Amino acid sequence: MKPDDSTLSSHDLLAIERRAAHLLDRADAWDRFPVPIEDLLAAANVKVATHSLFNPASVLAYLKGKTVEAVSNIKSAVSKILGIYDAGENLIHIDQSVVESKQTFLKLHETGHHDIPTHRKLFRFFQDCEKTLAPEIADQFEREANNFARFALFKGDTFMTHAADHAFEIKTPIKLAKKFGASIYASTREFARTNPRACVVYILEPVEFVEGDGARAEVRRIEPSSKFLSQFGLPKDTEITLDHPLGPVLPIGRKMTRPMTLSIKDKNGVVHECVAEAFDTTYNVLILLYPVKALTGTTIVLSAI
Repeated sequence: MKPDDSTLSSHDLLAIERRAAHLLDRADAWDRFPVPIEDLLAAANVKVATHSLFNPASVLAYLKGKTVEAVSNIKSAVSKILGIYDAGENLIHIDQSVVESKQTFLKLHETGHHDIPTHRKLFRFFQDCEKTLAPEIADQFEREANNFARFALFKGDTFMTHAADHAFEIKTPIKLAKKFGASIYASTREFARTNPRACVVYILEPVEFVEGDGARAEVRRIEPSSKFLSQFGLPKDTEITLDHPLGPVLPIGRKMTRPMTLSIKDKNGVVHECVAEAFDTTYNVLILLYPVKALTGTTIVLSAI
């Protein structure tokens, strides 16, 4: 499972959110859906390059004109590049081969590097790649840029407010993803992260079939609500197999599974009846799990620590 990619101290988070809120103010973007990305870029005084640099030869050619100091600040260039921020030219390069919703997040992420004063001052040339964006090697700046993008994309607590007006089900973040211009992956994470109810979202890699073991899916991330984390702790599952309590929820041969019941223990050992449902985005399998009531007996138990 990949480590957390967005945790900041409350002080740092507040500072980043204020920067993002200021950008939304300048672009007059709070009440416009989906996120008006071009207006946000204009308000930040940053542009997206019209010609993609996303092949090794083009990247090397681009670096030839940069200073030694700029090149030394390039991070994790060994994996597939997703975005390049050139502070000297107020220019962003985005891999246009990725889906539009991911491009939107990348643009906001790179804009964060541009709009956050510390980032702009310390990095003349700031490069992001798939490994850099992955949480296991994410540093403070990456987490700050991720939170900047998240706040701008979901407009503070606007997503949470809209979600509260919809049914509590996995279809809700799927619907809201289109409204906000976000990926289903990001929308579902936001649904769990900001939800006042106890719930958790499992983000799995695509289901694969292993000879002798059957279907399995590795756990990429687990995104709990604060109430779920307080009551149940953070699950430590690293993979979901067919004999796992969540195994029957895996959407094998279909896009979505209907809500199913199972039971989990909270931190005090009390067993709760829960509902789980899943959706296959093609890129990931998303499972929403939430308790509905405490039980006096046990059925299937999914341990959480």
